[in-house]
Amino acid sequence: MKKSLLFIGVLSLGLAFGCNDELDKTNPGAFTTDSYFSNTVELESGVNAVYGLLTGSNLFGREYFFTNDLRTDDFATGGGQLEAPRAQLLNGVHQPTNSVMGALWTGLFRMIHRANVVIDAKDNFKTLNAADETKKKRIVAEAKFLRAMAYYELSTMWGGVPIYTSSATKSSDAKPRSTQDEVFAQIIKDLNEAQTDLPSSYTGADLGRATKHAAQLELARVLMFKGDYAGAKTELSKIVSSGLFSLTSNYLDNFLEETEYNKESIFEIGFDSKNGMSWDNGDSDNIAGSSPRRSSIRHQEYSAVGWRNLIPSNGLIDEFERPQKGDTKRDPRMNFSLYFKGDLVNQGKGRLEVDYPVQGNTSVLDGVEQKISWRKYSALYRNADGFYDLSGINMRVMRYAEVLINLAECENELGNTTAAVALLNQLRNRADVQMPAYPTKNYPVSTKDQVFTAIQHEKRVEFAAEWLRAKDIVRWRKQGKLKKEPLSYFVNNKHELLPIPQFEIDNNPNIKGNNPGY
Repeated sequence: MKKSLLFIGVLSLGLAFGCNDELDKTNPGAFTTDSYFSNTVELESGVNAVYGLLTGSNLFGREYFFTNDLRTDDFATGGGQLEAPRAQLLNGVHQPTNSVMGALWTGLFRMIHRANVVIDAKDNFKTLNAADETKKKRIVAEAKFLRAMAYYELSTMWGGVPIYTSSATKSSDAKPRSTQDEVFAQIIKDLNEAQTDLPSSYTGADLGRATKHAAQLELARVLMFKGDYAGAKTELSKIVSSGLFSLTSNYLDNFLEETEYNKESIFEIGFDSKNGMSWDNGDSDNIAGSSPRRSSIRHQEYSAVGWRNLIPSNGLIDEFERPQKGDTKRDPRMNFSLYFKGDLVNQGKGRLEVDYPVQGNTSVLDGVEQKISWRKYSALYRNADGFYDLSGINMRVMRYAEVLINLAECENELGNTTAAVALLNQLRNRADVQMPAYPTKNYPVSTKDQVFTAIQHEKRVEFAAEWLRAKDIVRWRKQGKLKKEPLSYFVNNKHELLPIPQFEIDNNPNIKGNNPGY
């Protein structure tokens, strides 16, 4: 959905509890969900309003990638310009008042609220024909997928959270925290139901909507978090057997504006370079009528000639295979993911640190101090502006490579090491990657433990700066699979989870206390 979406003002409600009773009044002249949703056109505008939140600054427009990236060992500060709330997350000194994680919490619960409005409204009207009924079911399934997506993020970051399966309209609707397992159960229910009515693909203006295969991958993620590798394998195998997806020949096609919705993409968030960044939470354009997609600020935040707030950590840089470590060749994904001095930018018209100076902190690679920056999702290949918040590069939230590597982990856990290695080698055999197949000198794969080490390595270099590692660290830590704690600041019974935001504790009388350590 790159072009335009319909939004409705009735869905601009958020979750804010503990309010004065005077605020619990309704405007008699306003639309209500009972009166507005009277056909599939209006119902679709409702689910579009959920998608619309994704590009706002609370979610994928800004705080989603920050909150995930800052909680891994793949990032370092680009310099003293990194804002205090972000530095707190990076250094593990964040508290319940941290504004970055608080914005993400708010954005995710807004998604849940809007999805619930759509799901609640499904019985407001009767469809006129079979095609209309199919569309209605699809819209509700999209809402369930988006609700599940929000709850997956919440439960893996904060543990148990309040579960809302219908729209909350007054302060007395506030729910207490459920357990993480209860939240997982709700996610699994939503995703199983969504699969039934979601199509396998879309065309035209509907590109970017949730498909059944996106639901299958999200479900596999949840099942892997629960340690149900057999169940996750079933879901992942459905995606493989569909025959709809394959790896792109060019790795960078997954991070460029010109190659969006390609054969590797399973679900992506649509951005547009013409309409500017949505600095609010995504609500400013959510009024009746047509509202364009907004641009992304991610380029500006991480760009070599932008703010450069975050740079790749020395640990991540060193993870890439190269002859200096005794490997056969330098992994091409190192240069696909990172920018180095002398790299061409601006359509080949200039070079970094030759024509375009790079500000901020340096990194160390093989004993050489230099400035290394993020290339993924950078628009520098098209321009070299010092300030550029008009990036229209879609964020690929799910791609087929993740299906293969997750399936490799499932096979390994189920004792099928040969199958696991074959899946890993598919990633390494990508046309423009062509890394030597496992086993290699530094990555033998004769045992289950050795295969898992190769999986950890392969996932880190394949998906650097793609938001997966934060979840993997939490999951592998919980399952006792980390040989060494990746986060230098980590404290047991504290940093496993983020703290519940203080404003939620203050406003929701049914939440008592916080997560351990806060």
